[in-house]
Amino acid sequence: MEFTHFNEEGRAHMVEVGNKEDTKRVAKAYGRIKMKKETIQMIKDGLIKKGDVLSVAQIGGIMGSKRTSDLIPMCHNIFITGSNIRFNILEDNIEIESEVKTIGKTGVEMEALTAVSIAALTIYDMCKAVDKEMVIEEIKLLKKSGGKSGEYIRKED
Repeated sequence: MEFTHFNEEGRAHMVEVGNKEDTKRVAKAYGRIKMKKETIQMIKDGLIKKGDVLSVAQIGGIMGSKRTSDLIPMCHNIFITGSNIRFNILEDNIEIESEVKTIGKTGVEMEALTAVSIAALTIYDMCKAVDKEMVIEEIKLLKKSGGKSGEYIRKED
């Protein structure tokens, strides 16, 4: 039987990481969700009918980091040693920061970015009944460390 659809390198493949050394790896990501000031106040006052928005979004973000390989094609399934989400509530938006850690052969950048994305989507889902004009924006990697490529820190935008 001859397989001819993919060339030697393959059009799509999961990168082999088996020969890499295990190192401590950390990634931080950022995003924000803009919304009406009234929606922010409802979140602060606990008036969103679906419940405690930020607690649920924190859990959603952590769960998202753990399920990244199920969502992103070619992303390795990673044993996460730590995952956290923090929020900063401003006048018309909520900033979201994630930090994900592992000791392994590949980094956790995608897990950190997914955590922020899922936390923002969870906020949107919980608040959409009162504010359909929310905007999720500026999802980006802030920092990563570990591995062969070393440390990356985003310069101020």
